[in-house]
Amino acid sequence: MMMDKKMQNVYDKEKRRVFFLIDSKSFYASVECVQRGLNPLKAELVVLSEQKNTNGGLVLAASPMAKKHFGISNVTRKRDLPQAPSLVMANPRMNLYIEKNMALNQIFLEFVDQEHLLPYSIDESILDVTSFWHLFGNTPEEVALKIQKEARQRMGLYLTVGIGDSPVLAKLALDIEAKHAKNFQGTWHYEDVPQKLWPISDLTEVWSIGKRTAKKLHRWGINSMGDLASYNPYLLREKMGLMGDQLYALSWGIDRTDLTEQVSVKNKSYSNSQVLPRDYRNQEEIEVVLSELADQVAARIRHHQKQARLVTLSIGYSYAAIEEEGTHGFHQTLRIEPTNHSQQLINTVLKIFRQNWPGATIRNIYVAYGDLLDDHQEQLDLFNSTVPESSQKVEKLLDQMRAKFGSTAVMRGISHEKGGTALERGNLVGGHNGGNSYE
Repeated sequence: MMMDKKMQNVYDKEKRRVFFLIDSKSFYASVECVQRGLNPLKAELVVLSEQKNTNGGLVLAASPMAKKHFGISNVTRKRDLPQAPSLVMANPRMNLYIEKNMALNQIFLEFVDQEHLLPYSIDESILDVTSFWHLFGNTPEEVALKIQKEARQRMGLYLTVGIGDSPVLAKLALDIEAKHAKNFQGTWHYEDVPQKLWPISDLTEVWSIGKRTAKKLHRWGINSMGDLASYNPYLLREKMGLMGDQLYALSWGIDRTDLTEQVSVKNKSYSNSQVLPRDYRNQEEIEVVLSELADQVAARIRHHQKQARLVTLSIGYSYAAIEEEGTHGFHQTLRIEPTNHSQQLINTVLKIFRQNWPGATIRNIYVAYGDLLDDHQEQLDLFNSTVPESSQKVEKLLDQMRAKFGSTAVMRGISHEKGGTALERGNLVGGHNGGNSYE
């Protein structure tokens, strides 16, 4: 497909910048390879989560050769791994990965300033090099190669770089082209969209389009990215809301994100979420975990001297329950009198849960407190007794002890009951073992 003048006019209105979307190949596995003196592209290594968290252990990351030789993916379980002498199995060390991520972003800061660098995830970063690339080479591709060489020489890591006129084009170039190129680079301009993006018929290959969204699009006769680009955008918005606008822009490679734009948070909230170590169906066990999370977030808002007026609970069902219930879970918010007292917030979370839970098996929990006001602005409820001063003093004392001696220094009795996860998660980082950076 060639780009006609009408299409060209669409892009004439868009800013042309130079973005790098940089991915460290199989980051966790690569870091573990380097720590062992192994080549990340040649070694066969997997990073495994703890068995007790995943019913036998789950692969978090696998080196390219482990994937190629044994068909390993990030959903493979330990019990399904081949008994191969060459396959190295490593425990996760999240603190080490965070440390290496920070070191990698320091390299990027030698090519752009802080305002034009956005760490997208622990293994991906976005760089707006529009005003900088010409200082380091004759082409953006040459500059990307220099960054790749620096990471390889200093850290032993191999980087994949997507280069694009917009952030989303850089992401598409990374996922669809660079990860399969010999030099681990891919470049997409607006003019490349008809030839490189529109012919794609497996919509799930494209970033942000999952199986469920792809099925919806197929029902509407959208069987390729080209079909999506030529679909009526107003009808797409009517059917899918804001997501419809985003998908239409994606099909044209348009993304007006400005990395330097300061985002103003109108109403900050504090939250915590957890993927449960197994499917939970027993109400008592579920409520133990809900109480733990509610208590943890309550401690956070007390630390920031805030009170909450909104309590939000999201529950995600297990795969089997999703099929049975026809929905992924529920999300409910309740307005309350301002408070930061644990028991009041726990009771509110449990109230929301009991009013909305149909008895389905659950796997994900999310608790958030919002519409915050300063602690000294406490509003008195004339129709209910306030929390006793002695109770407030106890909570503050417990917060101080946890801050000094760790989150598991003082635990509620419920955390020792069946289903509790707070004790186990107290020493985890990102839901996994923090590990020792030097072991």
